[in-house]
Amino acid sequence: MRNDRDRLETVLRFGRMCTRHVHMMSGKGGSHPCSLNEGRLIRELFEAGTDGTTGSQLAEALALDPGYVSRLLRRLRKKGLTSTTPSSTDGRRVMVRLTPDGMRAHEQLREAARADASALLARVDPTMRGDVITSITTLERALGGRATPSRIRYRAHRPGDMGWIVQRHAEIYQESHGWDATFEAMVADICVRFLTRYDPARERSWIAEADGRRAGAIALMRRSRRVAQLRLLFVEPWARGLGIGGRLVSECVGQARHFGYHRMILFTVAGLDSARRLYEAEGFRLTSEEPGHAWGKDHRAQTWELTL
Repeated sequence: MRNDRDRLETVLRFGRMCTRHVHMMSGKGGSHPCSLNEGRLIRELFEAGTDGTTGSQLAEALALDPGYVSRLLRRLRKKGLTSTTPSSTDGRRVMVRLTPDGMRAHEQLREAARADASALLARVDPTMRGDVITSITTLERALGGRATPSRIRYRAHRPGDMGWIVQRHAEIYQESHGWDATFEAMVADICVRFLTRYDPARERSWIAEADGRRAGAIALMRRSRRVAQLRLLFVEPWARGLGIGGRLVSECVGQARHFGYHRMILFTVAGLDSARRLYEAEGFRLTSEEPGHAWGKDHRAQTWELTL
């Protein structure tokens, strides 16, 4: 695992790369007469809408010096792009808004930004563009830029998905619980048996995707004619809190009922509280628990059951 110094160097290197592209990503690759920070002000004023905003709020939002923002606003006003009026609720405050010319300037900046972003993306190998977009989305979510992905969908497994499930189970639980390679071997064995014995009339899988990136998985497997088993549930750490885990469990239980199973079981260990809450929400009940040792750790092995 990389040490903290390596991680900091990676972040700094990424920051330097972003700085080199900042003009292109802000729509300044073209010939619009606004400076970079004037363009930033125009975008903030557009977001503020017809109510407008104050100079101090703009300075705070953009992390700029208030005096510098005041000078920029004077320049925009001279260009006819902004107007100012006293606040309707506090006469001491001056509200800044875009004029019709300012709205047109915003649209020009946005079109320039789109063209420049398209040119930048065109430089990326076509086979890597999907990874670039999903990585940007992940970074945006991690840093608080957007609360949720714009699109979450659920699909059946495809070639490569089971290998991903094995890899991510091994990586996630080694980091969070210290489980060793025997856990990876167990998950791999489950996936092999699912693929080689797959019965579409009695079994199903679900892969959750958030903005095109695999975010979680679950499988419904046949244990006997009357009993189904829930297996392979996990949600990527970056995708937790989006309702994906609950939807996966719900889909799995609903499909088991549709297939005509009488009962569902699942095996887990004590301490996985997030998963436990999902199971309880669907009506699963803990039926047995006993101490054991597996994957390099002591556990309390649990069996949960649900009458369908």
